[in-house]
Amino acid sequence: MSVIVADGLTHRFGSEVALEGLDLVLDSGEHMAVLGENGAGKTTLLRVLATALRPTAGRLRIAGLDAFQERRRLRHYLGYVAHAPGLYPALSAAENLEFFCDLQGVSRSRAADVLETVGLKAVAHRRADQLSRGTQQRLAIGRAILHEPRLLILDEPDASLGAGAFDLLSGVMHGTTVVLATHDQALANRLCPRTIVLRHGRSLGTATHLRVVQ
Repeated sequence: MSVIVADGLTHRFGSEVALEGLDLVLDSGEHMAVLGENGAGKTTLLRVLATALRPTAGRLRIAGLDAFQERRRLRHYLGYVAHAPGLYPALSAAENLEFFCDLQGVSRSRAADVLETVGLKAVAHRRADQLSRGTQQRLAIGRAILHEPRLLILDEPDASLGAGAFDLLSGVMHGTTVVLATHDQALANRLCPRTIVLRHGRSLGTATHLRVVQ
């Protein structure tokens, strides 16, 4: 089953073309990395795929649904990690996840499980604004997987994670469909059997390779 079917995705910011005529099909369970230099269109593409940004032109279907006309129906289907962690600074790590549990309609007990998954059990009661950038990133990843989404959109999730990035990301990506943008091509090759390279908003093509498992 195709989870993502994109036809001619185009987005402009005024006269600037950020994404131009991109076609993409991603099947259930696939992991795909998006590579490219700063300004290549990676974040624009991921925001469109996460339904956070409506494209100027083109069509996007996710799980067979029109991604924008039926966006509300996709709310529980998607998990999204953006550049900014998107946390409530005055709430503890646990309180942040419990709050998002309420928004997603899942049991608050899920928060404790996710804190353990992302390695934050020891800092569960510390305020988010007292956490390091890498720890905040772990918490943002935890927030994105609270409702066990079938599609994960990850925009540079390895930022500030350090040496533990591969272990954490390979764990949370297991069993779901993933689109991941990163500057780290070696990490992308280890995590994703498929890669797409963007330049000036255009795809330079895709590549498939053997996934390295350690």
